[in-house]
Amino acid sequence: MSFQITEAFVNQYTANFYELGQQITARLEPYCTMYDGINGQSKSVERVGKAEAYDIVSRHADTKYVEVSHSRRWIDLQDKGWAELVDELDEVRLLADPKSKYPKLGVQALNRAKDDIMIAAARGLARTNSGTTPLPTAQKIVEGGTASLTLAKLLTAKEILDSAEVANAADESGMEPTGQAMISDRVCVVSAKQLTALYGTTEIKSIDYNSVKALAQGQVDTFLGFKFIRSERLFKTGTMRSVMVWARPCMGLGIGKDVSTSIDRLPGKNNSVQVYARMSIGAVRIEDEGVVEIQCFE
Repeated sequence: MSFQITEAFVNQYTANFYELGQQITARLEPYCTMYDGINGQSKSVERVGKAEAYDIVSRHADTKYVEVSHSRRWIDLQDKGWAELVDELDEVRLLADPKSKYPKLGVQALNRAKDDIMIAAARGLARTNSGTTPLPTAQKIVEGGTASLTLAKLLTAKEILDSAEVANAADESGMEPTGQAMISDRVCVVSAKQLTALYGTTEIKSIDYNSVKALAQGQVDTFLGFKFIRSERLFKTGTMRSVMVWARPCMGLGIGKDVSTSIDRLPGKNNSVQVYARMSIGAVRIEDEGVVEIQCFE
């Protein structure tokens, strides 16, 4: 047999594209207060504070008027886009048509950007009428050396939210005003490594298996009143990962224009096909007391 026969070998190429692993949906969108149809650059979120009742000590006494505090937070829209070109002349050289995949990839990229915007708003600056306000130190649980996510940190986060009387469906009727069952009011956004660290701790292992079986199986579940949502897009600096906990009413997501796509031929680009996706959204931390940052070693 000729040693040169290898020159006649052929390669077989696939007729479609394999999509590499990536986050597909906006995982955090259901766990915030939605403000749809924003027209303009920004939208205000009007806030009112609590006012305590007073004692009525005699009949026909003068009415006392309480002073209700008013304040405002702002949702500033951010424009995000995604675009790719397919050269018309390249199309004749391809077995598969990438245009069938590109719109989906664009939508998925923008969905991830939604989560990025919400995470940044949760732990970053919130715009007010007079400037910006950071997440208060009292709302942050420090890393503690080399401590990952622990039961003690989760209990502290729960205590912070409970002490501020922020929403918890378990404490209320569990129903929306429409009578529909509520989406979990409290969410814990956590990375895969922190989930592994959590259900590997002695305290978690000693708790009734049924309470954490979904966590141990890698599924999303509720524990301590928190709905666990895994995200690999949480802020990380050095070896410190920020796990975010919040109550749904305390985070706002504004939609100016939701994700949309278009496919067009561009004469100015040699008639190439442009696949384009875009959105205009914004987020804000409505109530500081309803958001907690848990700093964890990773």
